[in-house]
Amino acid sequence: RQRALLWVVLLAAWEAAWGQLRYSVPEEMPKGSFVGDVVKDLGLQLLELSDHGAGVVSEGRTQYFALHGRTGHLVTAERIDREQLCESVQQCVLRCELIVEGEMKFYEIQVEIEDINDNAPSFQEAEMDLRLSETTAPGARFPLAEAHDPDSGRNSLKSYELIGDEHFSLAVQAAPGGDQRPELVLAKALDREEAAFHELVLRASDGGDPALTGTARIHVTVLDANDNAPVFSQSEYAVRVPEDLPVGSTLVTVTATDADDGLNGQVKYSLKKKKTSSQIFHLNAETGEITLMRSLNFEEGDAYELELQAYDGGTLYDTAKVVVTVTDVNDNVPEISVRSALSEISEDAPTGTVVALLHVQDLDSGANGEVRCSLDGDVPFQLRISQSSYYSVVTARELDREQSSFELVLTAMDAGEPMRSGTVQVRVNVTDANDNPPIFSKRAYVAQLAENLLPGSVVLRVVATDADSGSNGQVSYSFSNVLDGVRTLFTVDSESGEVRMTGLLDFEEKNNYVFGLEATDGGGLTDHCEVQIDITDENDNAPEI
Repeated sequence: RQRALLWVVLLAAWEAAWGQLRYSVPEEMPKGSFVGDVVKDLGLQLLELSDHGAGVVSEGRTQYFALHGRTGHLVTAERIDREQLCESVQQCVLRCELIVEGEMKFYEIQVEIEDINDNAPSFQEAEMDLRLSETTAPGARFPLAEAHDPDSGRNSLKSYELIGDEHFSLAVQAAPGGDQRPELVLAKALDREEAAFHELVLRASDGGDPALTGTARIHVTVLDANDNAPVFSQSEYAVRVPEDLPVGSTLVTVTATDADDGLNGQVKYSLKKKKTSSQIFHLNAETGEITLMRSLNFEEGDAYELELQAYDGGTLYDTAKVVVTVTDVNDNVPEISVRSALSEISEDAPTGTVVALLHVQDLDSGANGEVRCSLDGDVPFQLRISQSSYYSVVTARELDREQSSFELVLTAMDAGEPMRSGTVQVRVNVTDANDNPPIFSKRAYVAQLAENLLPGSVVLRVVATDADSGSNGQVSYSFSNVLDGVRTLFTVDSESGEVRMTGLLDFEEKNNYVFGLEATDGGGLTDHCEVQIDITDENDNAPEI
């Protein structure tokens, strides 16, 4: 027992480590009911989920689960009816994913929906009519309508009971699939002159505690002798049809013959009513023609088994089975959805950075449901398959801010014939990194000034450009490695790059000035140039004797 407990603990730890959780919850729980503590079981922090943004996504249109923001608990988002979701499935498991958007992570969660005994056994037909010949030999068996209980396990159908008279008893046969098939057994010979009618009650019980029951009334009419039963031409008819077969089409025509004459030799057909097949197929009671009443869908059902009965004007009948196999047609377009995406990325982001998380699916089967995902155009991104039906869009090489955004077109294509595809667009904005220094338009600027030029006059204007954007592309100007004497005579405007006079010049004192200027962008990158100013002489001195 200790080894088994250790194995369960190790299995839960292994599933959590690989991002997989499994819970169970009874059906019909109110909306908001607790399912599991995903934050605790995955070893996550509630604050971490709040900061990065997290949510629960279920397959299909209905979202059955949600993440409680304050507690980190997985709760029900809808009242769940197990019989509606998993009518023919023994183990009902719903799947969803916990998406952590900021970290580009997802965790698979499986929730088993446990059955409760909320359905009583019921018969498709509450009244059954049997017409038996008075010459029917004791021990003869007649199939009865089966009860249906959508519950599973111990809550499903368990037993039948016959309430009636001494002429009849009940036998229950075990079908290959485990179903119980009730049969009415003639225990005592009938005598029409003694009793022309018999009223019986068939009761079905489930295994719940307390047990729930359902009943059907059986009306037995005793007729005169009919010694030949109808006989089907085949005991089993097999039909293969595509799922896009038009409504009203004929699938097959069954035939049965009866050697008797008159009313006892006239054959009619009936279809044993089942909840699903009786709504899709129609049997012509006179001709035996089976036609399609409603469109088929391979994804909802790929095979149907119809139970037929051919009965004559008396009490004799024969049974046959029609197996309808539905083949898949490529009628579903692959669906591609963006589960998480970055709105912007820096141009210096490393190769392999994830910018989007995609989910693809195709409801078709086989080659029609095999989906390939591709990224259109020559862009610096590529696709990587993450797990099962998830893809990641990652950077394939260095980005260049000079192309400020990318419209990524992602296409999902199936392998069907004809091929179908679906697309989705993801916009990625590239933010600037300071990877371009300012550049002067010239390495050296030269100007000639008259020595009598007034202070405030513009000497020249230097220009430097920067290919970056925003603050990284804004350039300011300043002196670089100049003597104090230059600073008293000249100044440079930090924004416009204009060099102006601030003092008086004297050709006789100094006729040439050379100094450096520096251009700096918002990110600290610089460039340098040289300025040379030549002073020309003016006749500002009188001769001295």
